[in-house]
Amino acid sequence: MELRQLQYFVKVAKKQHMTQAAEELHIAQSAVSRQIHQLEEQLGVHLFLQQGRNLQLTPVGKVFLDRVEGILQDLDRVIQETREFIDPDLGEIRLGFPHSMGVHLVPMIVSQFRNAHPNVTFKLKQGKYDQLMQAVLKAEIDLAFISPFPEAHSHLIGNVLLTEELFAVVPPNHPLAARDCISLTDLQEESFVLFREGFSLRNIVVEACQKAGFVPKIGFESEETDTIRSLVAAGMGISLLPEMSLKYSCTPLQPVKLRITDQHVTRTIGIIHRTQDKLPLVAKGFKDFTVSYMKDVEI
Repeated sequence: MELRQLQYFVKVAKKQHMTQAAEELHIAQSAVSRQIHQLEEQLGVHLFLQQGRNLQLTPVGKVFLDRVEGILQDLDRVIQETREFIDPDLGEIRLGFPHSMGVHLVPMIVSQFRNAHPNVTFKLKQGKYDQLMQAVLKAEIDLAFISPFPEAHSHLIGNVLLTEELFAVVPPNHPLAARDCISLTDLQEESFVLFREGFSLRNIVVEACQKAGFVPKIGFESEETDTIRSLVAAGMGISLLPEMSLKYSCTPLQPVKLRITDQHVTRTIGIIHRTQDKLPLVAKGFKDFTVSYMKDVEI
């Protein structure tokens, strides 16, 4: 069975006329008739019945048409995806990122990239650290912004984009709010507002507190940076947040930012992809753009 036989069959089925189908295909009617006859012989069924000057699909012909159209549509998609794979200015980039980078970092980079590549589309996925790692490993996404950056992984590779400082944040009326800096031990009796389990920023804060000699008392948990910042500003507790999430806010409620002096609490941010797979050119172009862009931009 040949591809052209299927294409001829679909055209004849749509036109219900051999001559009209041949004219649209720009080939002789005899060539179309021969291919349809060979297809019916290979299948061992009649696909068409003659009704006057027109052709009508048999019941099995209708079933066959439905399946063949699906096959040809899938083939068209494969061809298009293959072309997009090798064209750096076309195609879709499947990109993952954590919630804390969705307010400013990811929109900023995507916007700058699309200025130069307006025909590229993005399929975005937000998730926790482990979810993003698994999505990359399972090839559900091409690239992921990740924090902390995995230093050694047998199936993932990438680039560190920046190392970002975390600050203590307290309500504006808090006794510590008048200070410029604090030590983590100043916070050991405070109630913390932290990310839920599974978020990497929660682990960074808990580990920093443990290093300072205490386990943080958790009063509230959330999945959104804006929510944590607003809860702190409203007097519901204190927290540690990355500098980026304090610069760019979607809410008027703002806590007071304090530098931590007894530890240099940071998070690394990187971009990762699978080691065993070759990235589509459009995704590779975005990764290279991101690495270059982050060298010069101030976050």
